[in-house]
Amino acid sequence: MADISIRKVRKSYGKDEVVHGVDLDIRNGEFVVILGPSGCGKSTLLRMIAGLEDISGGEIAIADQVVNALEPRERGCAMVFQNYALYPHMTVAENIGYALRVAGMPKAERRKKVEEVAASVGLMEFLERRPGQLSGGQRQRVAMARAIIREPKVFLFDEPLSNLDAKLRVQMRHEIRRIHNRIGATSVFVTHDQHEGMTLADRIVIMNKGTIEQVGTPSEIYHNPASTYVAGFVGSPAMNFLPAQISASRQGVTLGGGQTIAVDAPAVAGRDGKLVQIGLRPEEIAIAAPGAPGLVTRFEFAEELGAARLYHLTYEDLTLSVLSTEYRHYTPGEDVILQIPASAVHLFDADTGRKLAHTAKGKAAEVTLA
Repeated sequence: MADISIRKVRKSYGKDEVVHGVDLDIRNGEFVVILGPSGCGKSTLLRMIAGLEDISGGEIAIADQVVNALEPRERGCAMVFQNYALYPHMTVAENIGYALRVAGMPKAERRKKVEEVAASVGLMEFLERRPGQLSGGQRQRVAMARAIIREPKVFLFDEPLSNLDAKLRVQMRHEIRRIHNRIGATSVFVTHDQHEGMTLADRIVIMNKGTIEQVGTPSEIYHNPASTYVAGFVGSPAMNFLPAQISASRQGVTLGGGQTIAVDAPAVAGRDGKLVQIGLRPEEIAIAAPGAPGLVTRFEFAEELGAARLYHLTYEDLTLSVLSTEYRHYTPGEDVILQIPASAVHLFDADTGRKLAHTAKGKAAEVTLA
């Protein structure tokens, strides 16, 4: 088990820099998810930790030892890949125990260890099969067992669930988290899937174009996003964004259609005329009765989600969505009145996308619609 310290780490391919001076501390025994879209540098960062990619600058330390010059096998890491990377000509038992065989462990001792690890991930009945005879989920468990048997200080997961169907991904997420809790090793998990990040992580690292946008617990990332990038990337359905302008005379922010949301927040003070983006989570907006005060929108269509309904609406030339457990019937073009509670409002700088202020749950400023 080990802390991981990443200091000003860069990675370049020729003149093209893909990771730009990243700083990150991962605590001993922590499960950290690096989350971001394809091409953001998350897998490159993971491979630099593993030693599979040379770093172009900076320093990586594992368990207080700088590992920049160490070979992958010397770093105490075990990696689980997206494509499983199993030996097709070997049985499951041989794949799991391969590292022990290379290390010279006696056959009887090796077999006992393989069976212990196989039992822990539900593979006992498959030990004599070859990878080609297994399902995707079973092969992923073999890859995990092969990593576990090495008793590494650090587990590294490079989008290991991408090739599985939706139901199996959920099952394997639970399995990975259970294994982490049982073993207690430090785990770093790379994915583009926000559901994996939110359900697995102790902390999430949001990456954007080779830099870290925000680091926090799943709750912090979701309820207090540092930018429109984070706010729009995390959350399903996605956050709504409405352009507005701070109006000191109206003590709030005015939307393009002329309606005003009055926000008693420090970010508004001294910023008269400043352009902002208002972020609203779909599930935190309430649908009001006809004729009630609120934001007047027009109904387009609704999606049935079983336990809830997602209403798609328009305001001026903008689209927004509201997630509600209330089932109401509207015809296209009909007015829908929305009430926006204080805890739903996020304010972002229109130019930089960075958060101006966040109205945290339990500490909400008064928000009304004029």
